[in-house]
Amino acid sequence: MRIVQIIDSLDAGGAERMAVNYANALSSTIDFSALIATRQEGVLQQQLYKNVPYLFLRKKSAFDIKALLRLRNFVKKNKIAIVHAHGTSIFIVFLLKLIYPKIKLIWHDHYGDSEFLAKRPTFILKLISPFLNCIIVVNTTLKIWAEQNLYSKNVIFLPNFPVLDGNKIKLTALKGEVEKRIICLANLRPQKNHFFLLKIASLLKNSHPTFTFHLIGKDFEDHYSTALKKKIIELKLENNVFLYGSRNDIQHLLNQSLIAILTSKSEGLPVSFLEYGMLGKPIIVTAVGELPSIINNNHNGIIVPSDNATLFYDAIIKYINNGFFRIQMGENLKTTIDNNYTESAIIEKYINIINGI
Repeated sequence: MRIVQIIDSLDAGGAERMAVNYANALSSTIDFSALIATRQEGVLQQQLYKNVPYLFLRKKSAFDIKALLRLRNFVKKNKIAIVHAHGTSIFIVFLLKLIYPKIKLIWHDHYGDSEFLAKRPTFILKLISPFLNCIIVVNTTLKIWAEQNLYSKNVIFLPNFPVLDGNKIKLTALKGEVEKRIICLANLRPQKNHFFLLKIASLLKNSHPTFTFHLIGKDFEDHYSTALKKKIIELKLENNVFLYGSRNDIQHLLNQSLIAILTSKSEGLPVSFLEYGMLGKPIIVTAVGELPSIINNNHNGIIVPSDNATLFYDAIIKYINNGFFRIQMGENLKTTIDNNYTESAIIEKYINIINGI
């Protein structure tokens, strides 16, 4: 079995993490497991195992012929049978199929705006879908959408799985006081709803001014990022909310934190949430994507509506005031993740999918 994972960039996002996770996990399971980045390299390249062959295509446009030929040459040279495209990398893989039809295609849909699928463009995906041997989706909402909108009969829901760095990397020291840090792993994108987080931070500053929020994720230096930083100053949260950009020492960062949160208004199945659970962190998340099917409220975490800052604040206070409850939530979430979302369990299901196509 010879498979290559393809992803547009290696920035620290959920789809990017999963492309690396699959390439690494399969490297000890199948004959050949490789990874290709099409447009941009990034911090996740450092997490790729040394025995995983890697290629950077340097793709510069949608119809970059040189990049496409580099891709074809790599696939032919390494006798790759299955190309697994993550997210938007599906377009160049579709072009590859047209000029090298013997390969089989898997498309992994990590679409993060699954709460707003009615607005999703479909023309290109409908054009490509008949050429796909399998579509893998990261939550049940995306599965229903694909079955109703795309021309593929083989749509499979396969959860993401977390992989952490084994505590090897310790680079970033979080600001603020020990046992008073709240962490959020989410790139600075509108769907992650950091402005909602700032509302919560303002409420907590009034009652618990020594508690701090730590935002880990890529800063795209765009309008959203600029507006967010301006709002932090406007709300006088400079000593309560800290931005760190992309970081590669996730386990070390989580180990420095008391509570882990996600404030998203839309999600698939966030890898950051699975990483929280893998380390047994007490979590508070919004009721989006696949999260409501995993979180049993007040049993393995706290889940609140995506637009209710007061309820989110109340959940933080509950954790602050009740250490036993906080620890129990983290332990129960770890059990949930260990029982259902381990690398070995998901890879076994993945291999069965491959054998079926």
